[in-house]
Amino acid sequence: MLLDQAFRASHRPSVASHRPSSVKVRRSTFRLPAALPYRRSTMRLHGCARRRRLRHHYNTAAHSRATHMTSTPNTPSPALASASALYGIPETEIAHYTCYRTRSRPTIDGDLSKPAWRHTPKSPRFVDMVSGMPAYFDTRAAAMWDDEALYVAFWAEEPFVEAQMTKRDSLVFFENDLELFIDGGETYYEFEINALGTLYEVFYIWRDAYQRGGKYDVPEFDVHSPRVHSFAGDHPLDPDAFWKGRHPRGTRWAFLDWDFPGLKTAVYIDGTLNHNEDIDKGWCVELALPWTGMNWLANGRSLPPKAGDIWRMFFGRFQKLENRGQEIQPHFGWAWNRHGVADTHIPSCFTALHFSDIALDDLSPRS
Repeated sequence: MLLDQAFRASHRPSVASHRPSSVKVRRSTFRLPAALPYRRSTMRLHGCARRRRLRHHYNTAAHSRATHMTSTPNTPSPALASASALYGIPETEIAHYTCYRTRSRPTIDGDLSKPAWRHTPKSPRFVDMVSGMPAYFDTRAAAMWDDEALYVAFWAEEPFVEAQMTKRDSLVFFENDLELFIDGGETYYEFEINALGTLYEVFYIWRDAYQRGGKYDVPEFDVHSPRVHSFAGDHPLDPDAFWKGRHPRGTRWAFLDWDFPGLKTAVYIDGTLNHNEDIDKGWCVELALPWTGMNWLANGRSLPPKAGDIWRMFFGRFQKLENRGQEIQPHFGWAWNRHGVADTHIPSCFTALHFSDIALDDLSPRS
């Protein structure tokens, strides 16, 4: 994204649909204001490091560890409960959100003007993942559910919508993306998407939960597969954290070939993609995640959830910006609530979703 270029009013053609997501582009024209509100001389940069190192460190000793973490439904395990105090933010800083039922199943097309989303409470403006300062661009999320699926929406303000990566499971966080993580106690799932609809998915199993002969020792999670790595999280590459990272639980097995069963995604662009001579409004993402695909994330919880169940999820965004032709490092990292450190992989810091049986239609009209 360029902050210091001249703008013209021309447009590129609409972007065609991109499998497996659909992408819609609304062609809009916006006049360049006399003075952009994003002045470099007054801009405060609250960066967030985004480094991932997926390494081939197959530790057969860890594969046969006798320790097995267990947790009761809807209650953080001791390992997770202690993680906030040791790494990340305290439990008192976690954001909470009531996820209401929907009586009308949304069509996943990226258009968030449909009535169901208009009446769904949105998150506050995302904040810097480390400092908690308001995000540079307005970013919000919302969720609703029914007996079939969890539905998630993102609204991302962006004056210059850009995306280049098209290959499935490309590292889209190195450009601009929106992200959803779902915690499963012993496991968690990572989803990322760019404005072209390119998906990046990874399924993680904590190595202290993976036992030889245990429930995760199945062909679906063969740790000797070529695209399975030992992952230590996002952390500075210093000697103390080089192998195991900073998280108290250590490393995870990362399964890069795992895809969420039945996942539906769509992107809607209000502007012109990869054409920075006009000003866009931004882009939206709409998701449907069937409960039948969450068996490895349920951890003893009911599928679909029951009223009062609490699930932890990370809602985030990573943004690449340039200043005078130079890419700003580290990239900006924004989330529903801050983590206190530049690491998205801390389930104890994820936002808490409280599932409610109250239907969105029964809520009082919002002003």
